[in-house]
Order: sequence, then structure tokens, then C-alpha cells
Amino acid sequence: MIPRLAAVALVLALAGCTSDPVRSVQSLFKPSEGAAALNTGLKQYDDGDYPAASKSFEAALSQELSNDERTSAFKHLAFIHCSSGRSAACRAEFRKALAADPKLELEPAEAGNPSWGPLFRSLKASK
Repeated sequence: MIPRLAAVALVLALAGCTSDPVRSVQSLFKPSEGAAALNTGLKQYDDGDYPAASKSFEAALSQELSNDERTSAFKHLAFIHCSSGRSAACRAEFRKALAADPKLELEPAEAGNPSWGPLFRSLKASK
């Protein structure tokens, strides 16, 4: 009970703050504005509905997202473009993802994908 009360007190105390570290703590307790659209896009992506996923990722990116969420949306848009043979669009989305998170690394299963793995590695190496 006390840890929960402490967490609630912390969120309330930080509610008016706007610094990046405070926003990071707040995001643990309150989802970002675009989180629902991002999560919908991720589900659609996993289900193979890439046109709908693209729309959801674009909708999420037009709203407030954490840096990690923004990076994920760009990365998944890149995957969709690469899978569809749109290498210029894929490259552009990966650049946006790397701008949001220069330390971005793909998961091993993602990195091994022949459609986008080599392209991502070349962009990462050129940074």
C-alpha cells in the first residue's frame, strides 16, 4: 500500500514539471498521446496488415510519443517500405529512427532480414 501511495504522490508532484527526466518518469504512469495508435500499428504489423499499420504509425507520429515510441514507429515504417521494395522510403525512415535514437540496434531476428538488415547496417556504419 505504501509503495503505491508513494508512486501516486510522485506522479502528482511531478505533474506540472516538463523536463525530459520528469517526462520519462511520467511516461511510466501515463501513456503518451500516440501510444494507442502505435500499439494498434504494432498489432496490425504483427498480423501482416501493412497498409493499416502504416496509417496507424503515421497517426502515432502526428501525436506526442516518447522517444522510444517514436523510434519504434519509424523503424517499423522502414520495415514496411523495405518489404515493399521501396528502398528510398525505407532508408528515409531508418534515418529518422537513427536521428531519434543514434544507438538504435535491431533485434537479431530483425538484423538478419535480407530486405532491411544490410540497408540498416550501411546507414548505421555511415553515422
